[in-house]
Amino acid sequence: MQFICESAKGRTWFRIETDAEAEAETKLMRHAVEKHFRREQVRARKAYVPGPGLERDIMLKVHLQRTTPLFLTLRADDGHGLATAMLPPGGKPVPDFPTIIVGPENSDPYANHADAIEALARHYKLPLPRSRCFPYAQRG
Repeated sequence: MQFICESAKGRTWFRIETDAEAEAETKLMRHAVEKHFRREQVRARKAYVPGPGLERDIMLKVHLQRTTPLFLTLRADDGHGLATAMLPPGGKPVPDFPTIIVGPENSDPYANHADAIEALARHYKLPLPRSRCFPYAQRG
């Protein structure tokens, strides 16, 4: 995982970078982030246009980083999982991108971690309001 930013109360955001990390996040948080992570990786790989000859895959990693949504995890200082987020590629605003932030078992992370989500929003200069990012807000 890659460090992204710190928040108050010993909480830190990290980027999920591998299938194994996404699988671990799914188990820890009891939701389907691994499925979404893998789907987006496949989508980005299919969109990749390789270069000629030996250089055909050199830029694949850069392409994946540029075109794949950011999958992030909020962790307590003891490693406890608090929230999972899917942000637009590069953390840049993309119209109609389905930004999602959920807690364990798809619970509302804003109840206890709104300030940490705001720290992430400041880091990426990206608005992350509950009404747009928590997909189950309209149900409850």
